Amino acid sequence: MANFGQRANFGQAGKATLAIIITNCVLFVLANLIPNLGAYLGLNLLFFDGFFWQILSSFFMHAGIAHLAMNMAVLYQFGSILERFFGSVKFTILYFGLGIFTNLICLIYIFCAYKFMGQNINLIGASGVICALLGVILCYERQNLKSVLAMVALISFAPLLLASNVAWYAHLIGFGAGFGFGKIQQKFKIL
Repeated sequence: MANFGQRANFGQAGKATLAIIITNCVLFVLANLIPNLGAYLGLNLLFFDGFFWQILSSFFMHAGIAHLAMNMAVLYQFGSILERFFGSVKFTILYFGLGIFTNLICLIYIFCAYKFMGQNINLIGASGVICALLGVILCYERQNLKSVLAMVALISFAPLLLASNVAWYAHLIGFGAGFGFGKIQQKFKIL
């Protein structure tokens, strides 16, 4: 296989990456205009009452402008790399597939947190699927192992030191899902 970085053609974002970023921004504006929209579009216990769209909609919701800006900047950078590597259609399948898979696993955590600790979690943000993208990239660029692992650890646990509410479990689950997919992709070329 050609060098991932060379084949990815670093530079401008592809159409799918930009469409995902725009969708995130539009939904952020709508969530701030429509009261309680985040409660219906975030991933929470309502999923088990038939709000099945949450498995998809939650990674388009964000808690504030800083949360949105940070996630979209990282998505622009790494989504662009993967879109150039896989192409727009395959990247879109990858993004949504990894996001949905990550959220399905996060549902177990959300359910257990409520059942055993009485916590009612509303999971929002694209960082779980972004960490999944980082996991895929790491499969192709092993020389960046330390920096990618440091980044995932930093965004997962540093906010906790500041008593900030962060879905560290979504980051770790996403990263593991992306890395696992990357290994399968390298072997079987399913995309």
